[in-house]
Amino acid sequence: MKVTLKFVILACFFLAVTGNAATFPAFNKVEVASGLDFPWSLAFLPDGRLLVTERSGSLRIINNGQVSEPIAGLPEVYAHSQGGLMDVVLHPNYQQNGWLYISFAHGDENANATRLIRAKLNGTQLQELEVLFTVDPSKDTPAHYGGRLTFLPDNTLLLTTGDGFDYREEAQKLDSLLGKIVRLHDDGRIPQDNPFIGKVEVRSEIWSYGHRNPQGILYDLKRQMVISHEHGPKGGDEINYIEAGKNYGWPVITYGRDYFGSTISPYQEYPGMEPPILDWTPSIAPSGMAVYYGELFPSIQGDLLITALASQELRWVKLQDTKVVEQQSLLSDMNTRFRDVRVGPEGAIYLLTDSPQGKIIKLIPTGS
Repeated sequence: MKVTLKFVILACFFLAVTGNAATFPAFNKVEVASGLDFPWSLAFLPDGRLLVTERSGSLRIINNGQVSEPIAGLPEVYAHSQGGLMDVVLHPNYQQNGWLYISFAHGDENANATRLIRAKLNGTQLQELEVLFTVDPSKDTPAHYGGRLTFLPDNTLLLTTGDGFDYREEAQKLDSLLGKIVRLHDDGRIPQDNPFIGKVEVRSEIWSYGHRNPQGILYDLKRQMVISHEHGPKGGDEINYIEAGKNYGWPVITYGRDYFGSTISPYQEYPGMEPPILDWTPSIAPSGMAVYYGELFPSIQGDLLITALASQELRWVKLQDTKVVEQQSLLSDMNTRFRDVRVGPEGAIYLLTDSPQGKIIKLIPTGS
């Protein structure tokens, strides 16, 4: 899907001058659990319990507000700076096969990488653990791991990988898995319809490339499209509609600058590279993302909900078809970083706060 730079600029201007045109429905905040050590991701078990990853390396179960002891059986996690235990998702056929998929930082300070495993939860421990994928090459930086997961309708899965911060040029190299979105079968095999299958000196796992540090990804079942967002440097955070084989530009095109103010690239668009459908400059540091199709908030059907670290908010991004028409900042009065957002089976909106005493908070309509 080609979106022009002109549209992005006009969209940002439109949002700036019409930001109060719509109102998010009134809600109440309910604390579900607390005392979590930098919670990173959340999954809903069929029996109503919650699975939560902590960046420090623990997987826990939340049952009626009670936080379990760490689940046994996880491999050692490289928990340093941005590295640690990251995403957890259930297989679409979880009730039949019991597979959990977990991403984490693997290795040490000299050589570390994003790794994907799957395992089965048996009581309070993981069993039948399998390593499915490890990003190659490894790096010596504790930053920019990506690590978000989503399943596609054919039960293949996508995993985001970061550029390693000091290795941004790797995002454009097709023999490297840094700065990519990769697609795998649910058992770790490489799908034979991936876009670069059979190409010499190109990694066959690659689904898309030119990414910096994608921290949100989902498959929108109704729009039948993949949506991702990623951190820019100083500015240049962005949302992209992801298509197989496309180049999303980092670091050749960006709206951001280096942290010391220097220019990374003179280009904001370039032939053969996809511009974002939405840019955030200055940065909000987007983390998790969900598309809302629940029953409790009917007026936001199909809209995006995005947690943010730097701007300490939940960002509501209103869509008409595939066009961004409005944004609204929510929960900034809580003065806390938000790591993830998920829509529960009942339609409530669940949030993870990013702190050493992190919480799970759910939003329900006022009057519920």
